Amino acid sequence: MTTPVALFLIITAFLTALLSGIFGMAGGLVLMGALAFVMPVSAAFVTHGLLQLIANGWRAVLHRRHIAWPIIRNYALASAVAASAVLAIGFMPSKPLLFLLLGLVPMLVWLPKNWLRLDASRTPHALVSGFLITALNLSAGVAGPLLDIFFVRTDLNRHQIVATKAATQVFSHLAKITVYGTPMLVAGKGGVPPWWLFALAIPASMLGTSAGGWVLDRLSDANFKRWTAWIVTTIGVFYLWKAWDLWF
Repeated sequence: MTTPVALFLIITAFLTALLSGIFGMAGGLVLMGALAFVMPVSAAFVTHGLLQLIANGWRAVLHRRHIAWPIIRNYALASAVAASAVLAIGFMPSKPLLFLLLGLVPMLVWLPKNWLRLDASRTPHALVSGFLITALNLSAGVAGPLLDIFFVRTDLNRHQIVATKAATQVFSHLAKITVYGTPMLVAGKGGVPPWWLFALAIPASMLGTSAGGWVLDRLSDANFKRWTAWIVTTIGVFYLWKAWDLWF
């Protein structure tokens, strides 16, 4: 791996963790696309899973007093089922398909809220969210906008939303590492960045997460939701253009 690519990944890890630390999503969306630009799809999935596991895990630790644990228990159970199903199928998206999915996922934020009356605090809905969001994570690499649909009708405040969503994504990223990392280990394939890059990127990600929490404390709930929608939409439009460019 060249020095410019390594620096690019370390800086991206910080900035995307900062973004997720503020809005609870969007950072993972940017990071997945950035990784897909510079490495093979399977390696991008594993690297994304490792970096986001740390970023989300650290965010969950920082805001642990706000986590809604009943949601986490149900989500984790369904997440394991989804990971087992995808691993058995052996699905692997091509790079154009990956960017297409990355572009379509953010558009979910514009679904009218009265179309889907979902609430992650309800056990059946938490189970459905764990299965669907993990399955989408294993197909597109990210699922933040879909996850958000399960939280807009809860009575949780912005700190509880960010903390609980971060904890759920720990399980989704563990699934990503397992599903895409296991075949690479069995086949003896490389492609994942060297250990020293993770040794630098992980602290950068943790620093970005901490800085994001500082900004989050200074946002109102109204601004929090409005900015999230527009940021992920802009990112999605860029990825749709990239998918078109790769295909045609």
